[in-house]
Amino acid sequence: METDISSRLAILGHPQRLALFRLLMRRYPDHVPAGELAIALDCKASTLSAYLSSLMQAGLVRQARDGTSRLYVIDMTEVRRTLDILWLDCCRGRPDLCLSSSRDEGVRLMAHTPYKVLFICTGNSARSIFAEAILRKEGGDRFEVFSAGTRPRSELNPFALRVLEQKGHDISVLRAKNVAEFQGADAPVLDFVFTVCNRAANEECPAWQGQPVSAHWGMPDPVAVDGTQAEKSLAFQHSYGAILNRVRAFAALPIEALDRITLQRAVDGISQVGNGEIA
Repeated sequence: METDISSRLAILGHPQRLALFRLLMRRYPDHVPAGELAIALDCKASTLSAYLSSLMQAGLVRQARDGTSRLYVIDMTEVRRTLDILWLDCCRGRPDLCLSSSRDEGVRLMAHTPYKVLFICTGNSARSIFAEAILRKEGGDRFEVFSAGTRPRSELNPFALRVLEQKGHDISVLRAKNVAEFQGADAPVLDFVFTVCNRAANEECPAWQGQPVSAHWGMPDPVAVDGTQAEKSLAFQHSYGAILNRVRAFAALPIEALDRITLQRAVDGISQVGNGEIA
């Protein structure tokens, strides 16, 4: 296994291959098309293919097919094996040196409420706004909820606001915000950060203060739907229903009873919660 570790570290030592690995980690457990990866990294298809081949040979990435499309996903089992070996070799029986920060974080997560949650998408006009409004209503006093965009629009989408009003949400507290509001020295220390659109997850983001638990719950953008007013309205209703299912699954988690690894797996798994019916 030492040879595997050396090979994996050497491959990840290349800046572009590391950037690709980090992108797939942000998108996990998504299976991402090669074309989307190339666009996100501004990389030629032939170059990307070589990077993916190296990561697959090292056992860090797996390939799947959807028809004629090739999709790529992190092999999390092998990544965890690699990290476990590094921790054990590094610590040499001194977990107080290597694991103290993660151990402290686990205590911090369990020791307080409300848990601070941030939902991120590109425009902060629909999906992340839905998630913010729904968790405010579903989570009650357990959560303090925010949303933001990497490139926020100046106004919230009127279809989104209409759906929220129909579902009985208070829209007076909602506004479009930039993620920069949550990255300064005076920003709240977040417990959870979720991306709800692929474009936002594809973008490089600075490390969050306090190392919050994060996950990607990507779903189609209702704002991008063309068609009649009725068709657009239906797209927003479907988006609301999908987010409602995922937020309810999150709000039902016994957060205070879970260690960080179990909690991370639980929030990753929520991305696979079905879209369900229109709520």
